[in-house]
Amino acid sequence: MLKVEDFVVNDTYDGPCLEDDGKITESFIENMVVHFKNGKQIHKRFVAQILLGVKKIFEELPNICEVSISHGSTFTICGDIHGQFFDLCNIFEINGKPAKDNIYLFNGDFVDRGSFSCEVILLLFAYKCLLPKHFHLLRGNHETKAMNALYGFQGELKQKYGEYFTSIFDEVFCTLPLGCILSEQIFIVHGGLFSDSEITIQQLNAIDRFKEPSDNGVFCEILWSDPCDSHGKFPNKRGIGIAFGPDVTQNFLNKNDLKLVIRSHEVKDQGYEIQHGNNLITVFSAPNYCDQMGNKGAFIRIKDDMIPEFITFYAVSHPNVPAMFYANPYTKILQ
Repeated sequence: MLKVEDFVVNDTYDGPCLEDDGKITESFIENMVVHFKNGKQIHKRFVAQILLGVKKIFEELPNICEVSISHGSTFTICGDIHGQFFDLCNIFEINGKPAKDNIYLFNGDFVDRGSFSCEVILLLFAYKCLLPKHFHLLRGNHETKAMNALYGFQGELKQKYGEYFTSIFDEVFCTLPLGCILSEQIFIVHGGLFSDSEITIQQLNAIDRFKEPSDNGVFCEILWSDPCDSHGKFPNKRGIGIAFGPDVTQNFLNKNDLKLVIRSHEVKDQGYEIQHGNNLITVFSAPNYCDQMGNKGAFIRIKDDMIPEFITFYAVSHPNVPAMFYANPYTKILQ
């Protein structure tokens, strides 16, 4: 069991600190970002406090969260970040820091591949603690033990904070919500839709999400599925989840009285793509993915008129630690 008191801060530590109650402040987050940019890590005690705080928040949320955009607020949806901390900071530079009237949703795949996953996840979790009702995080297929063991997060975490925290992060990832309905109109999910044509939001809320996903079924598909251009449902090219056509998207929207699906999970040259007769949008927020794809990143900004605005951006420089640096050596051979 994780206990904050097991970690004692010594006099040589020069980073940001939290009080014993673990309350996250804006100044702590700002100082943490500077500390990370200087190539340093926060103390394990404060990692523990962030994890305990955010886990408690996630545990109280439904599988599919329902949020609304209040008048005068902006709701920004970001796709995959994949350990690209300096690009994440650039999003906040471009679009403003998270605040009660500048709401963010990050749509899964915070970690793996990029080599600053610890910095990304601790910053996102800290903001969730600071703004629990105005900062939203959904689970992606890389917030799973199997992916983390292969694609870098587990290796990076062991290097930066020690093996102790790997099982704790596994537990916290299993508490992440799976989807969001925005202003009763937009369904936001990391992967995609389902082999069951009759699936409802009520059924999605009945899933036991507090575990690692299986290799098939609804829990798997919500994290892994991808859209395709042909009508119908097909085996997915990934070998997991399904490929679903425009008719599947339309049927799901009709069945659940919704207007649009926004998902992530796939790199796009422009950072986003509109498909399925304007019924489905993919958004991907990791520019120059894996330091080699050359793609733009994008995020979607929505105000209370519910019209999506697309903002694209290029990658920024980062310290000389290449993508996949911490990945399992066998995975590197497979790349």
